[in-house]
Amino acid sequence: MAEMLMVQLAERSYPIHFSAELRQEIRAELEAFGRSGRKVAVVTDSNIAAQQAQTLEEIAAGAPTLVFPPGESTKSLESLGRVLDFLAERHLDRSSALVAVGGGVIGDLAGFAAASYLRGIGYYQVPTTLLAMVDSSVGGKTGINLKAGKNLAGAFHQPRGVFIATKLLATLPAREFAAGMAEVIKYGLLGDAELFDQLEHSPLTLASSELPAVIRRCCAIKARIVEADERELAKEGGRALLNLGHTFGHAIEQATGYRRFLHGEAVAIGLASAARLSQLLGYLTAADVARVDAVLTAHALPTRLTSALPVAELMAAMTRDKKMRSGMPRFVILTRFGESVTRDGILPTLVEAIWRQVGAL
Repeated sequence: MAEMLMVQLAERSYPIHFSAELRQEIRAELEAFGRSGRKVAVVTDSNIAAQQAQTLEEIAAGAPTLVFPPGESTKSLESLGRVLDFLAERHLDRSSALVAVGGGVIGDLAGFAAASYLRGIGYYQVPTTLLAMVDSSVGGKTGINLKAGKNLAGAFHQPRGVFIATKLLATLPAREFAAGMAEVIKYGLLGDAELFDQLEHSPLTLASSELPAVIRRCCAIKARIVEADERELAKEGGRALLNLGHTFGHAIEQATGYRRFLHGEAVAIGLASAARLSQLLGYLTAADVARVDAVLTAHALPTRLTSALPVAELMAAMTRDKKMRSGMPRFVILTRFGESVTRDGILPTLVEAIWRQVGAL
């Protein structure tokens, strides 16, 4: 039996559906478009097309499908242009919908294309990775990367629905599952101490019976934060709290050309860095930092750079982060496990010290 959680955003409200298997529900939603003469198109990646071919076929039901290579390089201006041309060539109109079947890269790209095409058409998220299920498919942040930095072009565009079917994780590589766990751990740290405690005492795996409940728990946390601050406009806290570890993580991704680390792996090092910064500012203890490192390590995630990067290069990457305010990076600080705040004006010397603690030169 499928469960449902509503993201309450007035006229932009939408459901998140949860179950092991949701093919029939997705198919029914899309068939309703066909009965009313509206068109549907699908965007996915080659991993899904190869490993989940039957599921993709059942979901798409003959709808035109555009397949991209997997990986962060797909979140590009070139790919955005391909999606827009694809939609135009198939004569989709404003009553049409786009369906993103894939991980965070596909969801971000397809969502931005939906926001841009004809000044906005509807879209649905069918996340196929743990990271997308617990984080990127919910909340309406869409975008692509530019040469200057990650997610620098994008739009807030809420989906019409999100379908989280945990059986889609069956073909997910162990490294990708671990990358998704970085976002799960993030939710425990920033707003759910009980979740962090659970992960600390019983590391989550693909086979864990608790996995579906944890996914729903993370989505509920994000939904409530998004409802309160949809466009990240709060002066303090708000949706920006979801960036815990990401100011560091995005800098690592950019400095390594998006090739050395998966997004979740970079975020994991970012979480370890954020914990250290929180200690340096007097909130956490050395024992707390050790606990964060231990949970990350227990979920097969890095806590340090695997090969040294220049501090200057990482600091420069931070200045290109979209969350900059008045020329300074904005950080999320842990006041204790389960509670976090945003902080501006952190001295660069303190940030440089943190980079060196996690292996930068």
